[in-house]
Amino acid sequence: MSLPPDVDRPVETVERAIDIIDYLKENGPATIAEVTAHLGCAKSTTHRHLKTLEASSFLIEENDEYRLGIRFLDYGVIARDRHTFYREVKSKVDTLADETDEKIWCAVEEHGRSVHIYGAQGKRSVRTYARLGHQNYLHQHAAGKAILAYLPDERIDEIVETYGLPARTQHTITTADELWDEIEAIRERGYALNIEESVEGLHAIGAPIKDENGTALGAISISGPANRLDGSFLREELPTLLLGTVNEITINLAHA
Repeated sequence: MSLPPDVDRPVETVERAIDIIDYLKENGPATIAEVTAHLGCAKSTTHRHLKTLEASSFLIEENDEYRLGIRFLDYGVIARDRHTFYREVKSKVDTLADETDEKIWCAVEEHGRSVHIYGAQGKRSVRTYARLGHQNYLHQHAAGKAILAYLPDERIDEIVETYGLPARTQHTITTADELWDEIEAIRERGYALNIEESVEGLHAIGAPIKDENGTALGAISISGPANRLDGSFLREELPTLLLGTVNEITINLAHA
C-alpha cells in the first residue's frame, strides 16, 4: 500500500488491514498462510486481522479461504452517488454511448490517480482492463491526460514525482519532457488523445469537465478499436461531439 508523502506516521494496524484488503482485491480468495506470507508477520497476527474484518462483514470465509465481502459494494455505490457531478454526468455518458456505439467512461482524480466512476457501453463496445472504481495512472489514458492537463502545474509535478510515469504499452508517455509536450498540446486543442497508450489496438479521446477556475473536476472519454476511431472521425467529428457534451455538463454544474 502506498501512502501520500505527508502521511509520515501511519497507524500500523489500519495500514495492515488495508494491505490485506488490497491483497485480496488483486489476488482473489486466499488462505491464512498466503496472506501471512504476503504480510510477513506472525500467523496469529494475520488471524486476528482476518477475523476482525470478517466479523464486520468486510471479508467472507469460504473453504478455508478469505475473499472480499459484498459490503464493499455498498460503500462504493454511496461514494459514487454522492460525488459532485455523478448525477449530471450519467445521462450524458449514456447518450454518448448511444450516439457513438462505443465505450464511454467518466473519470475523476483522487490522490493523484484517476478513478472511473461511471461507464456506458455502446452497441460496438470492446472490453478492456478498465472497470468501475479502478485506479489508473493519469498519464496512461485519454480521460486521465485530459484531467492532468487542467490541473495546476505544481500539482502535475507533485503527481509525477509521487507515481512516476510507468508504461502500460510501448506507446505510453514515460518521460517528463514528453508529458509536458502532451499537456501543452491538450491545453491548446481542449482534448486529449490516447493512441494505443493504454491498450494495444485501442484509440480514445478525452475532454475535461472544468470548474469556474478552469481546473479539471473530471473527464469523459470515448474509446474504441483503432480501425474505427481514426482519421478525421477521431480528430474532427468526435472532438466536436465530446466537447459539446462536456460544455453542456459544465454549464449545468455551474447553475445546479
